[in-house]
Amino acid sequence: MYKTIALTLALVAAVTAQYGHQSYGGYHHEPSYPSEPIKYQYKYEVHDPHTHDIKSQEESGDGHYVKGYYKLVEPYGGERIVHYSDEGHGFVAHVQTSHISHPQDYKKASYGHGYSAPSYH
Repeated sequence: MYKTIALTLALVAAVTAQYGHQSYGGYHHEPSYPSEPIKYQYKYEVHDPHTHDIKSQEESGDGHYVKGYYKLVEPYGGERIVHYSDEGHGFVAHVQTSHISHPQDYKKASYGHGYSAPSYH
């Protein structure tokens, strides 16, 4: 019996020595933030001829102000360009669109081997 108690105490001592006594009462680490605003800039562009997804965007900011633009080709073939900014007085966007005078020519849908397009009578 004394051997069991001694073994238990030795095990508790070993675990306590390995992991130590940890107290979490009241300790909270506050995150630190940079004193200066973080400047950033990014740009991307997509041109996928398979899906006809054509677009781009560019933006920059200094922590107080932001400005940028995005441009995309609409499904009907026109182009939309949006220039935007926020210089401390709220978000402002200027939208430009261009229209085309004739629709895009797309290939006729193919339904595979032995299949035909549905007919509606």
